[in-house]
Order: sequence, then structure tokens, then C-alpha cells
Amino acid sequence: MAACLLVVLGSAVAVGVAGLSMALGALIAGMLLAETEYRRQIEVTIEPFKGLLVGVFLVSIGMSIDLARILQQPLAILGAAIGLVAAKAAIVAMVGRAFRAGGTASTQAGLLLGPGSEFSFVILAAGLAAGVLDQTTADFALIVAALTMAALPALERLGVRLERRAAAVAPDPALMLPGDLEDAPRVIIAGYGRVGQLVADMLDVHAIAWLATDTDVEVVARARRAGRQVFLGDASQPAYLDRCGLENARALVVTMDRPAAVEAVVDAARVRRADLTIVARARDAQGAARLCARGATDAVPETIEASLLLAETLLVDVGVPMGHVIASIHDKRALLRDEIQARSGAAIEVQRPRRRRRLDGPGASVS
Repeated sequence: MAACLLVVLGSAVAVGVAGLSMALGALIAGMLLAETEYRRQIEVTIEPFKGLLVGVFLVSIGMSIDLARILQQPLAILGAAIGLVAAKAAIVAMVGRAFRAGGTASTQAGLLLGPGSEFSFVILAAGLAAGVLDQTTADFALIVAALTMAALPALERLGVRLERRAAAVAPDPALMLPGDLEDAPRVIIAGYGRVGQLVADMLDVHAIAWLATDTDVEVVARARRAGRQVFLGDASQPAYLDRCGLENARALVVTMDRPAAVEAVVDAARVRRADLTIVARARDAQGAARLCARGATDAVPETIEASLLLAETLLVDVGVPMGHVIASIHDKRALLRDEIQARSGAAIEVQRPRRRRRLDGPGASVS
């Protein structure tokens, strides 16, 4: 800690003596320290000083605000503050929509990034020192930036209210599940995010009928516009699963990224059908074991599968024959699956026979 502070302060003083900005010297010291093998520990070491100095900086800015001027020009300052927040929020929201972040998320981001920031004060000080701004204009802009920053908590709460109101608005009836579905068996995909979309694409490759459900209105709307069989609803509700054709479903794939949501869907589906093949997404081996104990036929831990894929790619790239690589990866996957089943306890023993069941409908025989 002492060495870090010595380097930073010494560099700042040396550059200041040379007639340049002391901030430039501190920046140079930071760049030098960031190139050392101790950079991560340095970040942790100076974290308390960073918070302290930011606090001192903001207090000094607050002390420089002319409160009397706020009373002299309340309407002008209020109008400028509202204009600043509105303009920045609109720009951020449009950029968010352009990158398909969703209407609600884009609006919230705009409200959070709409106010001024600490960097505004640095720019104003630099402009004042360079003579680009006069003192009156700089003081006015300083007051506006400070007031918008002070309004940040209120803007955050406004964003939360807008999110709740958007969730409470009745969705388009066209997004809801229709009353009657074909009786043909199909695979149900619970969660149509990136994983669910990839699963649906692979089912299409093999000409297997599927139906997906998701709780995000915008995700469902985009999928429906693309002609996909995706419907709005909560798959953790047994009655909704019935509406999805769970009675005749060939299998259920649960792809949500929240473990609690995945467990809720597995519980609901297993209550409705004891013979249903359920494949669920898990974060790790422990999560997979919990899902198997709850009734999942198979649980795929994403961390393990990513590691196996990485190992497979590495072994092939370093020259190991493909056949040996596939065999070793298969054996390792089987070993890890046995460990997951062993962790899940007695409940998984009941599910093992169903793993080999043919997916030809509820009345299919066991192979």
C-alpha cells in the first residue's frame, strides 16, 4: 500500500514540478502499475482510497455550487436539468432499442444515464481553465449537472415503476396460448432464450415438432413475428403446462438460466406426468443433482459441458486422433453423470428407467 501511494504521489509531484498537470502524473503512474504482475492486488489495495477520494471530490463540487443562483434562476435551472435528462435518456433509449435491449430495459438505462456525471465536472473545469467557458456559464452548467445527479435515486425508482407497470399491462392476446392445440406429440421448451432457441433449431433439423413458452413479452413477440410456435406464459404453473399439451408431450426441455425457475418447472411437470422425459439446464454438478432428485430425467450442467467441449477442442488441436478424443470425452461424461446421479440420492434411482424410454408418446414401451 505504501509503495503504491509513493509511486502515484511521487509521479504526480514530479510531473507537477515539470509544469504539467499532476493528474497526468497520477495517470502515468496508474498505467505503469497496471502493467505489473501485481495489478489485481493493487486494485484491491487502493479501493478504499478510491472511494475516499471520490467522496472528497464530490464534496468539493457541492461546496462550489452557488445556492443563491438557484433561487435567482429556478425556472431556467429546472428547465435545463429536465432538458439534459430528457435528451440523454432519449438518446440512450434509442441506442438500446437499436441493439434490441427491449423497451423497458432501454428506458431504465436512459433514466440512469440521463443525469450528469463526475466527468461533467472535470470537463467544465478544463473548459473554464482553457477559457472556452466563462465563469457564469460554467457555474450554471455545474448547478444543472449537480442537480441531475442528486435526482438519480428518484429516476431509478421511476424506472422500477415503469417496469412494474409494463409487466402489469395485459399482453397482446395473440401472444397467449390458443385454446386448442393439435393432439400430435411434441417437445415443450420452457424458456426461449439463447439456449432454448438453439434447442428449437436442432429439433427443426430432425423434423421434431415443438412448442416453446417464455415469460418475456418482447421475446415472445419477436419469435411470433418470425413464425415460431412460442407463447407467453409461466411454465411453472401446472395448469399452463396442461394448456401446452403436456399430456401428449414427447418431452420437456427446461432452459431457463435461473435455478429456482428451472426447479419450479420440473416440480410442476413431474406432478402432472410421472412418465415424462424432462431434460433440464443446470449451472453446475450440484444443481444438476438437485434437479435429478426433484424428478428430472436428465440435468445438463453447463459448466461441465463447456469444460468437456473445451477439452475436446484442445485435444484435437494438439494432434490426438478424433476417435480417441470422442471416446475419452464420452467416458468422462458418463462418469460425471454417474456422480451426479449418485449425489441425487434415491430419487434419481426411480428416474433411471425412464432415461431409456422411447419418445413415441405417453403409451410407448420401455426399450
